Amino acid sequence: MASDDIAQLADALSKTHVGDGELSYKGLGLKLDNAESVEELVREIEQYQGLRALRLEGNTVGVEAAQAIAKALESKDLLQRCYWSDMFTGRLRSEIPTALRSLGSALMSAGARLTELDLSDNAFGPDGVKGIEQLLKSPSCHTLRELRLNNCGMGIGGGKILAEALIECHRQSSAHGAPLRLRVFIAGRNRLENEGASALAKAFQLIGSLEEVHMPQNGINHKGVMALASAMRHNPELRVLNFNDNTFTKKGTLAMAQALKHLRNIQVINFGDCLVRSEGAIALAAVLREGLPILKELNLSFGEITEAAALVVAQAVMDKPHMEKVDLNGNCLGEEGCEALRDAMESMDKGDVLASLSDDEGEPEDEEDDDDNENDDDDNDDDVSDDCNEDNEEDGDIVKENGVTRKEDSPVKLQSPAEVMSFLSCPSVEKLLQLGEMRTNLSQQVDASDPDKAAEVLLKIASLYSEEPETKTAVLETIDDVFKKLLSGPALQSYCFLSTLLVMMGVLKGEGKMKKVLLVPGQLLCLEHAVQQDYFPQHHASLLHTFMSKNSEAFKSCGAARERLSSALEMRCHD
Repeated sequence: MASDDIAQLADALSKTHVGDGELSYKGLGLKLDNAESVEELVREIEQYQGLRALRLEGNTVGVEAAQAIAKALESKDLLQRCYWSDMFTGRLRSEIPTALRSLGSALMSAGARLTELDLSDNAFGPDGVKGIEQLLKSPSCHTLRELRLNNCGMGIGGGKILAEALIECHRQSSAHGAPLRLRVFIAGRNRLENEGASALAKAFQLIGSLEEVHMPQNGINHKGVMALASAMRHNPELRVLNFNDNTFTKKGTLAMAQALKHLRNIQVINFGDCLVRSEGAIALAAVLREGLPILKELNLSFGEITEAAALVVAQAVMDKPHMEKVDLNGNCLGEEGCEALRDAMESMDKGDVLASLSDDEGEPEDEEDDDDNENDDDDNDDDVSDDCNEDNEEDGDIVKENGVTRKEDSPVKLQSPAEVMSFLSCPSVEKLLQLGEMRTNLSQQVDASDPDKAAEVLLKIASLYSEEPETKTAVLETIDDVFKKLLSGPALQSYCFLSTLLVMMGVLKGEGKMKKVLLVPGQLLCLEHAVQQDYFPQHHASLLHTFMSKNSEAFKSCGAARERLSSALEMRCHD
């Protein structure tokens, strides 16, 4: 090594922070190629008594240099925190696994018990994960609390290797009576995609101790999101969920909403740039209304959310005393929608909580719904009905494990008379009246966990409305029975139904192919009747009012019925 280089290294090392158990070479920009280049560094490590933290980030370490450093670490049994991010700039990818194995072997030989391991910003790919695989499985990581692997290019293969290593670590540590209690997991920008995310979900579900999960920008769509959502439910201490810049769409968002119902300690939700859309935003609003008591930050930016759905979210955060930030920037509110949202937040004394709306995309164009790749053919995973189901294991309903749905002790569905099935297949006033007391069986055919079918049945019955007394009574009594069943469950379930109803009525743009109905006045008059009843909660009426007031064009063919419904909703919202 040239004398000038040695002098430069000595000068750099003289500026390191040495104390409090930490030895730091952070950000010195050292090019450490061989054993000679790290002689001073190795000497400092060897002489440091009680070394608990080693910072090597911001330098570039070659294989020989890593081996020399590793030799010095073999006696450091007190080492707990390894900050080794951005440590291989300019190195061949083939070098990195060898360097990592050397360092990992040294920690294992020393009997170190790590609590933090940061290898972020090292583009080592799947082979790099293999380089730390044995370390992660070893007793040195049984005590691991924070694992940071951000921007490492792990890919699907690396995600799978990492997941298996964590599962084995948990298995071995449990066998020793002290299960792995990982609290922080960070793995953004790793191209994990669905397979890598699903593999990690299995590990997360097993570990059950996570408090922060950061997995932004990983190319995960609804299949992987559903698997992760199922795993999150098994980590009740979760405080931070960051899945920014993945693709949730409706299925993924509903699965996450289901998971959030079980997580009372959540403080930060970052689903920005995740294509949550309006139906997903409504589902999240339902969960906000019923739970998440200490939520501080909610990021639903750049999600193609429309004005009415954004207002529903705003209403849902009204009673959140700890809320510090609501980010709805980059959505499809339009200029008037942005102003309406600001006014709504101001009226709730939360104007300072709303983030900037400077990047709003403007009102969406009025166009036909498309598939948005939601009808992915090779995927017989849960449909909307499963996503909205109350998946309570104790109640024996649908249980989701890593995105797979199974039924446990499902109740036998009541058999309905042929007359009821005949009515449902081809509704008519004559058939409805002929049912007599069997009309109560119609509500039994409505399953709150299948909002598509429920909304379709309700609109069929409502379409038969007329002012003829006998018909009017029969229709409204049946409507009451159906609504009572659909609105009596938890908010998430009823909000799913109401959003589906709004899609069918043409008030809300939905995902996938859903048949819209040609509205007739009788359907709006049935709604007018329903919203005035005690079984129709005020916050449900508020949801309908928000959407209908913003999308009145959908009802222009219904004339006076539209006015009557609007008036009833207005009155109910101000009770």
